Amino acid sequence: MLTKFMLCSFLLCYSFSVSAQNTQFGNISPKDFDIAKLNADTSKGAVIISDVGVSTFEGNNKSWFTLVYKVKRRILITNKNGFDAANVQIPLYISSKDQSEETIEKLKASTYNLVDGKVIETKLGNDAVFKDKYDKNYIVKKFTLPAVKEGSLIEYTFTVRSDFLFNLQPWEFQGAYPRLWSEYEVDIPEFFEYITLTQGHVLFDVNEHPTHTAVYDIRIRQAGTDVNDRDASISLDATVTDHRWVMKNVPALVEEKYTTSINNHIAKIEFQLSGRRFRGQPYQNIMGDWQTAAEKLLDNSDFGYDLKKSNNWLDDDLKTITAGSTTPVDKARKIFYYVKNSIKNTDGYGIYLTQSLKDVFRNKKGSIADINLLLTAMLKHEKLTAEPVILSTKRHGFTQEDYPLLDKFNYVVSKLTIDDADYYLDASQANNGFAHLPVNCFNGHARVIATPPTPVYFNSDALLETSTTSVMLYNDDKTPGKWEGSYQSTPGYNQSGEIRDRIREKGKTEFEKDLKKADYDVSEIVVDDLDHLEDPVHVNYTIKAGEGNGDIIYFNPMMKEGYTENPFKSAERKYPVEMPYKINKTYSFYIDIPAGYTVDELPASTKVMLNDTDGYFEYIISKSDAGINMRSKIKLEKATFPPEDYETLRNFFALVVKKQSEQIVFKK
Repeated sequence: MLTKFMLCSFLLCYSFSVSAQNTQFGNISPKDFDIAKLNADTSKGAVIISDVGVSTFEGNNKSWFTLVYKVKRRILITNKNGFDAANVQIPLYISSKDQSEETIEKLKASTYNLVDGKVIETKLGNDAVFKDKYDKNYIVKKFTLPAVKEGSLIEYTFTVRSDFLFNLQPWEFQGAYPRLWSEYEVDIPEFFEYITLTQGHVLFDVNEHPTHTAVYDIRIRQAGTDVNDRDASISLDATVTDHRWVMKNVPALVEEKYTTSINNHIAKIEFQLSGRRFRGQPYQNIMGDWQTAAEKLLDNSDFGYDLKKSNNWLDDDLKTITAGSTTPVDKARKIFYYVKNSIKNTDGYGIYLTQSLKDVFRNKKGSIADINLLLTAMLKHEKLTAEPVILSTKRHGFTQEDYPLLDKFNYVVSKLTIDDADYYLDASQANNGFAHLPVNCFNGHARVIATPPTPVYFNSDALLETSTTSVMLYNDDKTPGKWEGSYQSTPGYNQSGEIRDRIREKGKTEFEKDLKKADYDVSEIVVDDLDHLEDPVHVNYTIKAGEGNGDIIYFNPMMKEGYTENPFKSAERKYPVEMPYKINKTYSFYIDIPAGYTVDELPASTKVMLNDTDGYFEYIISKSDAGINMRSKIKLEKATFPPEDYETLRNFFALVVKKQSEQIVFKK
């Protein structure tokens, strides 16, 4: 759950001549401020010198166990871009049932500055720590280190005590700043089983799992009410596995263009409590499997319980809504557009209802889950085969196919099946038509919550964005070197949705103003099919271009429709390129040769393949006595490219940018 908060880079007092765990907090000397000796990338604004965490189990006086999570971290601020590393947020879980919460203790934080060769310490005051409510399950302790400036060393340490054993803390070995040393130790007694989820491209320098024996003292509360009743104590001996992971010299990982979420790719480790095993007792499977998870969701009043009911309160309204339907698809479409157009989206994410389905229908507003679970109920009411589907949006991160980790999911859509054809529906979004899901839903594995639950995959490689643009320019009879003509464009489905969004939010007048900011005159703008959500829009207008009467006229035939810069700027990339969809973009252009001019220079035609089968770019141009025809086409056969293809992809787009910037030269 820590991925909700994007913790700032933490720090620890560490000297490379001794073990990181043995370094004492506050042991700072002038040599620790020597940036030149770091041998690290200082351009990010900060370098994490050391980052060490330890999670252990203790017996408590509540008849159970407590998780103890200790952190020590140290950062050197190299320039002002790293000041944000001094802003610290520590999430603490709070139970929605009884409001019990994790507690933080032994918090110490200091900033150290080197002044005239002496180390000056500024401690964090107790009154500088604040607590905010994040959501119903989390509060956040936050503070900012004092007296931070370029060259400061900051460090802090804290301990979190938790009675929620499912919340074994994850650990991020990588982030926005480089880390010289990142270490996490987790000591797990044999009583508890956790699945361990690791990700990222950085390999562990240390990955060891020795064992030792330990005794856990637990105080058992007695059930009696007599004040003289005494608690009992027991001691449990156990074999403990000491998991220890270390990464050294971990580079920063900064989010670049065409990334679903950087959290999908940073080196980190997470845990999920899967079972309990005590001697003399049967094994208790806590996590279960997808079948068990689906059954619980369908019985949950905040998810699927109402889907199993007849929901007779919908009878009269659905007769009106579906009136005139001639086929099951027609009936489903009427229900879909009714829900879409009448229930306002309050933008709440999550997979659970925020109110009953009846209240959603009556109040005419609700979260995404409210809307799409209502849609599912209405389809089922009409004897159509419909089931809810849970998924994770791209920014939320990937889900786990093998394990039913429901907190990895944050979105609900509806699956409709008619005559062996499946339609996936989302009535919560303004610009998505029937059987179209938003781009952010295409994030891999999702799960149909039914009996049995089945996986389904929404991948960006399944989306193709096809767009066509045609520009025709004819000579102005009065002034050579000036042209007038037409622009006709059919954007792809998703780009059409963006146009609908802009017009809905800012109005058509503002949209037209944006078009008129081009280097040529635009008039007579027509945008068609704005209300036909299952089709792309069409944008047409009249163009007047050219300066006229120069001895030499330069003209770029792309008319601002091409790539003006390479979207891939970094020299290398360690994680995949994740485009939202495949591309099939065609641009056609014609221009008259001005009277009294000849074509002095013409770009050469070319065609370049991308990895033989992954796509191509072509630029075909030809000249006749009257004019010049050109066609530029980019087609990508997939949306996701592995890191090893990054250099090839970057070079491909560099060629596209260079070619599309070339100009036609007319000479008088």
